[in-house]
Amino acid sequence: MDLLDLLDLTQSVIDGVLFGTTYALIGIGFTLIFGVMHKINLSYAAASIGAAYLSLIVVTAVPTPLVYAFAALMGGVLGWLVYLICFRFIPLNNPLATLMSTVGMLLAIEELISHLTYGMPQNYPALFASSNFEVGQFFFRGDLMFVFALGCLAMVGLMQLLKRTRLGLATRAVAQQPVAAQLCGMSVNTTNASTFVIAGLLGGTAGAMAGAAIGVLSPLMTLPLTVKGLVVTVIGGLGSIPGAIVAGLIVGGVENLFQFLRGVSERDIYVMLLLFVFLVFRPGGLFAAPGGRD
Repeated sequence: MDLLDLLDLTQSVIDGVLFGTTYALIGIGFTLIFGVMHKINLSYAAASIGAAYLSLIVVTAVPTPLVYAFAALMGGVLGWLVYLICFRFIPLNNPLATLMSTVGMLLAIEELISHLTYGMPQNYPALFASSNFEVGQFFFRGDLMFVFALGCLAMVGLMQLLKRTRLGLATRAVAQQPVAAQLCGMSVNTTNASTFVIAGLLGGTAGAMAGAAIGVLSPLMTLPLTVKGLVVTVIGGLGSIPGAIVAGLIVGGVENLFQFLRGVSERDIYVMLLLFVFLVFRPGGLFAAPGGRD
């Protein structure tokens, strides 16, 4: 491999890490819900893409930044609806019941998007799409830089929410000791619903970020984003938000690395191989969340 190839390889990894913030946000959403309820919401990524599709309703009426804000808002609404339909009135002591209900919701959202759009990709607006920033031998795409900055802003906002607000205190309390939290006057159901809304806000943002970085939205994006989000959740450590952030960047970098080396048709194979390596040698993930829940 000569110097030019090495520079191209490094450029691909940089682009992958920047896009990896999208995977990180999806992973955080999975992690947040699992940390509070110890349940997996398999419809999460599909709802995130659905929120991005809903934001296209206002794409011609408002500036592009407000389109992303509307996507986040729709993500929160869809998150609340998913909680209401798939979790609120289903016995939580039966893990298969909630799991299968979210699978059904995933398929329903995917089919609804496919029918409403006739399965055709839809153009999605991007900020700074025509801008490139040159640093030495490397170019940073303006749209990817914006996606990275937006993802980092969402992550910082989430961490501040969890650490400095009463809602964050209730969320952490219910995640650690739900019975004790209820005895202290905290509503577990309200906290669970709020968690889904917060995760939905992040998911809607991630869906908009994916659309902005790729340039289009497609119903075919739901399943790959679901898989990548689950991979990020496992590699980062179930219940660990910092782990999901780091794992998202790693998965994004590895994906683009092997896309450059082996082509787009084989890149996902190596992402799955990375997951296999972690399951064998570090099954708890990068930052295994502490146990202990009554």
